[in-house]
Amino acid sequence: MQNPTLLQFFHWYYPKGGKLWPEVAEKAAWLSEIGITMAWLPPSYKGGSGADSEGYDTYDLFDLGEFDQKGSIATKYGDKQQLLAAVDTLRSHNVGVVMDVVLNHKIGADEKEKIKVNRVNPDNREEIDDEVLECEAWTRFTFPARAGKYSKFIWDYKCFSGVDHIENPDENGVFKIINDYTVEGWNDQVDNELGNFDYLMGANIDFRNNAVSEELKYWARWIMEQLPCTGFRLDAVKHIPAWFYKEWIDHIQDVANEPMFIVAEYWAHELDKLQQYIEQVDGKTMLFDAPLHLNFHQASLQGSEYDLSQIFANSLVVADPWHAVTIVANHDTQPLQSLEAPVESWFKPLAYALILLREQGVPTIFYPDLFGANYEDEGDDGEMYNIQIPVIAELENLIRARQIYGWGAQTDYFDHPNCVAFSRSGTEEHPGCVVIMSNGDEGEKTVAMGAGYAGKSWSDYLGHRLETVTTDEEGNAVFLCNGGSVSVWVVDKK
Repeated sequence: MQNPTLLQFFHWYYPKGGKLWPEVAEKAAWLSEIGITMAWLPPSYKGGSGADSEGYDTYDLFDLGEFDQKGSIATKYGDKQQLLAAVDTLRSHNVGVVMDVVLNHKIGADEKEKIKVNRVNPDNREEIDDEVLECEAWTRFTFPARAGKYSKFIWDYKCFSGVDHIENPDENGVFKIINDYTVEGWNDQVDNELGNFDYLMGANIDFRNNAVSEELKYWARWIMEQLPCTGFRLDAVKHIPAWFYKEWIDHIQDVANEPMFIVAEYWAHELDKLQQYIEQVDGKTMLFDAPLHLNFHQASLQGSEYDLSQIFANSLVVADPWHAVTIVANHDTQPLQSLEAPVESWFKPLAYALILLREQGVPTIFYPDLFGANYEDEGDDGEMYNIQIPVIAELENLIRARQIYGWGAQTDYFDHPNCVAFSRSGTEEHPGCVVIMSNGDEGEKTVAMGAGYAGKSWSDYLGHRLETVTTDEEGNAVFLCNGGSVSVWVVDKK
């Protein structure tokens, strides 16, 4: 029995040149040894920008680095054989494989089509102009290099509800395509930001076309045969009707050989929006805890001014722990990306302790925090920035501690704005621990571990505190931590 622990094995600026899949295979044994139970891999299929694509500009779902399309055979991360080897190696070390799925849009069409559209107010998508505009748009995907292998499905304008670029006349904006499926306007059961957030980018897939939804179910069956994955991460679900994903998830769970781990990205800081989505899909997917991530971001900026006793306020992991996947960072929140909201390095050990050693939620580790990252990109201000994300020195031990000590009943001591603690009681098979942290001065907490821990000698598993603490005859002791730091106290092995 292991505590589920997810590693996001990439970041937005991971180096190009087919290096990722070989690195996954190389590190699989070590990941298993430290306690990673699942690896979340980036989109594995061909994007519109070929070998330069991070995978979120979906072109061909059936090209896993096998066909000479968009200027390359391999994707940014490697070719199909390297991908298969990486997945097989992970599975051989009992690490599950979570595949990233981008079903919202397609980019990089092979042909233009003559279509009719309505202009849409980009700031209020419910405002659709009555004028019918005849134009051309890149909406026909024929995948000539694949030539019908795996799927003969041709995507055309009837598969999409909107585009952001038209020609003859040449315009950029948001345009609703006129076809049999868009008579009612945009899809329902999507986020209500901008009036209706069905449209995000590119050629926007319309799931009301039954041929489209059946093709995407067929693709799910195909990918599970090609790659023995154990789950999916669903991208941008706030732009995709909940009724479609409820149906799609039901389908894959029915045909899968084992229960699939499903987590969706609904990036909203309003807890009620996340709860509404979970209800719409009948609880069939977990969601990333964006409100908790925002708390971590703000706590890291405010230092001792932040009330640490409120770190879980309005979080999904408190409101609905069974559906929460907790994160400290991801590829969208890292510096220079679209949802940039980094957690400052000093606070990351505290944040990781709060997601890795607690009972609730499935925690996610971000690749740069475990392995480091260094990259350059242009900011919104037009300036170039060199970003360095350092390895979090405590992170490997916190991951290990989750599997060794993160067991048993949890008791919270969230009774001070600058110093909080919690304990895990342990089980017959596993010892427990005491976690204490401060965002201000040195901290201390009296923790009652119970008679079973009477007279035990404790030390800090992270090595931040060098003294030993001994519990009294009732199992009580005062546990300590440094200022702006975290300690994980565990019973000394005799």
